[in-house]
Amino acid sequence: MQKREAVRFLVEVHARPLRRSCDCVGLSRSAWYAPPLDWTVRDAELIAALARLVEAAPSRGFDKCCQALEKTHPQWNHKRIYRVYCQMKLNLRRAAKQRLPKRERVPLYVPEHPDVVWSADFMLDALACGRPFRTFNLIDDFNREGVHIEIDTSITSARLVRIFERIAQERPLPQVLRTDNGPEFLGEAFVQLAKGHGMAIQYTQPGKPNQNAYIERFNRTYREEVLDRYLFARLDDVREATWRFLIDYNEQRPHTSLGGMTPAEYRSHNARKSTFAVSA
Repeated sequence: MQKREAVRFLVEVHARPLRRSCDCVGLSRSAWYAPPLDWTVRDAELIAALARLVEAAPSRGFDKCCQALEKTHPQWNHKRIYRVYCQMKLNLRRAAKQRLPKRERVPLYVPEHPDVVWSADFMLDALACGRPFRTFNLIDDFNREGVHIEIDTSITSARLVRIFERIAQERPLPQVLRTDNGPEFLGEAFVQLAKGHGMAIQYTQPGKPNQNAYIERFNRTYREEVLDRYLFARLDDVREATWRFLIDYNEQRPHTSLGGMTPAEYRSHNARKSTFAVSA
């Protein structure tokens, strides 16, 4: 578009021949005579794909949208996706960084195999009528997989025992469970369950949520895409939306920390790699 304006300026203001003006700015005459195609027409397919992604998850930023589109449409360049993304005014406002004193960062331990370290935490929300409810979130630190989300008005230590016993029937429990110092995790029933399954409980220090950063990051995504996005009338509505969220999170959503793979893809990729190493 800038080249066309430059040619127009040379022709109309300086009365230069069209051919020389096009050669001067590096624009072919066929491009000059061809009517400019509006970007909404040229990028209609990309616009529709971006609209579907943003409608499904409004809190999803450009990086997540780009990773998802590059998987389904590898012919689309990331610069083209970003240009259309900005023209559609989908840019999310980025929070300004606070000026904090420099602190020494200690990297969080990342397990090399699944079902080694899990992280657990509670969240609080309310229905449309004002009735509060809690969610118990459980993830696998290896591939950030959402293992389970329990939803009810009250979740006690005895309820946690039933949850983990139900999970143990489908998959092995982890070697280490990383949690805060909530009374549900300190209850005698839950502590005895952990000992019986050989699961060590690693409690974080009070006031140190960064020591359980994986589940904190998961909680933020879950709140933005489910709890804050909808107004629920019943607990069953929350459970259904959560079930759909876990399927999308584990099987469709690419994770930057996993090299652009989903938790399910990363787990299967690690399983194939381990099988190859054993056979070699």
